[in-house]
Amino acid sequence: MSALPTEIRPYFRPMQQRDIDKVIEIERRVYEFPWTVGIFQDCMRIGYVCRVFESQSDVIGYGIMSVGSGECHILNVCVVPDYQGQGLGRLMVDRLITIAKRNKVGIAFLEVRLSNARAFELYRGMGFNEIGRRDDYYPASGGSRESALVLAKMLY
Repeated sequence: MSALPTEIRPYFRPMQQRDIDKVIEIERRVYEFPWTVGIFQDCMRIGYVCRVFESQSDVIGYGIMSVGSGECHILNVCVVPDYQGQGLGRLMVDRLITIAKRNKVGIAFLEVRLSNARAFELYRGMGFNEIGRRDDYYPASGGSRESALVLAKMLY
């Protein structure tokens, strides 16, 4: 049984160049320090796993993951604010992990802002464990920096 309301049936597919404008729009709505168009284009160009959720012909979420040397790194997961809290973030991470497992990945890594308790609880509930901390990792308001928690999950 899915945690998603019956009216939301997102289609999970590879991100395409035509999605970039919508992805950037979402990124800017959600994050104070958003990725740039160039970052997304580079991720696609070098072959990272770049996926979107599409509902009614509109992108409502996306995920970016690098895969190599038996490990993956979930770099960005984002859902349109109107769709947050409905299980799409968890579903995106699940789908990315499924792709990682198909690629014989044994461990998944990600970072989360120290202040992002909601995301931390999501990841912890999915079996990720805190394995470290990166001080001054993220840009923060007023020119300061914020630490990141490093999380990992064994996949096999």
